[in-house]
Amino acid sequence: MGSTFGKLFKISTWGESHGGGVGVVVDGCPPKIALSEGDIQFDLDRRRPGQSEITTPRNEADQAEILSGTFEGQTLGSPIAVLVRNKDARPEAYTEMSEKFRPSHADYTYQAKYGIRNWQGGGRSSARETIGRVAAAAIAKKVLVEKFAPELEILAYVKSIRDIYAEVDPNTVAFETIEGNMVRTGDPNAVEPMVDLVKEMRGEGNSVGGVIECVVRNIPVGLGMPVFDRLEADLAKAMMSLPATKGFEIGSGFGGTQMTGREHNDPFRMEEGRVRTTSNRSGGVQGGISNGENLVFRIAFKPTATIMTSQETVNLEGENTELKGRGRHDPCVLPRAVPMVEAMTSLVLVDHAMRQKAQCD
Repeated sequence: MGSTFGKLFKISTWGESHGGGVGVVVDGCPPKIALSEGDIQFDLDRRRPGQSEITTPRNEADQAEILSGTFEGQTLGSPIAVLVRNKDARPEAYTEMSEKFRPSHADYTYQAKYGIRNWQGGGRSSARETIGRVAAAAIAKKVLVEKFAPELEILAYVKSIRDIYAEVDPNTVAFETIEGNMVRTGDPNAVEPMVDLVKEMRGEGNSVGGVIECVVRNIPVGLGMPVFDRLEADLAKAMMSLPATKGFEIGSGFGGTQMTGREHNDPFRMEEGRVRTTSNRSGGVQGGISNGENLVFRIAFKPTATIMTSQETVNLEGENTELKGRGRHDPCVLPRAVPMVEAMTSLVLVDHAMRQKAQCD
């Protein structure tokens, strides 16, 4: 089912959105890393539903339980299993979806591929699966800071919702600014218009998408591999594995196609004994390897597929019919997707940091 990610720091997520619970097994974590359930809970609280008036009202505490892999507050080097139990599942809200395919969901493709699917909330295709990723990334961040890059910062924020754009400087934006508003944007002036738009969409039974930008500051030089395991290639796969993602770009991205080589190149210079660049249109990666400048990339998220209005669809018998959305859903996934983007970034970086250590150190 494609539920494993990573090579040295490897995670396997499991569980369905309306089953007994969801979780993750982390294999390859170094021993003697200080770890408690509280370390994991911080980011799960940022991801959980019901945290503001513009997110799904599903009421889940998403309480993490560490089942294995630690002893006396430290990792053992053995597999770490983390469980989060589902407390507020309401599978009865999805009964109609057992016979009808929801437009732009994974219902039809799962049925066509496997001949069976869990129609209760989407099963494995639900964003609830990302709990395991966020829990694993909390461990990954501790490994990164304790073993490889003590000053590392990974910050994601909402860059735009539909046609409302935030003015954010990735070099200076602060975590407190992002977390200080329910949209999780880095521009205080964009908060009210974004909130109003999401509320408007919810009132209409509709949804809206946008873009999340992520910056990694104080990243070591040398992360990433040539050819197939380029750092930006692994980041792209990681981000595009998140639910509702539709696009990825790094540095200048598609905007770079409008520049000449002279305009786009990042000139080098020596500064305080290290190689720096005077611009960062490469987004911190050259030749698939981090160059020490800030890593900057963006991810496009589509509007939430479940909307509370009637749409054309097909049922299991191949008959044309209609379906109106049911259940509890985010009218805009972006605020809760911010910690998910940070999580997948952490998982890519810790894996490449461990591979760099293994090969070159």
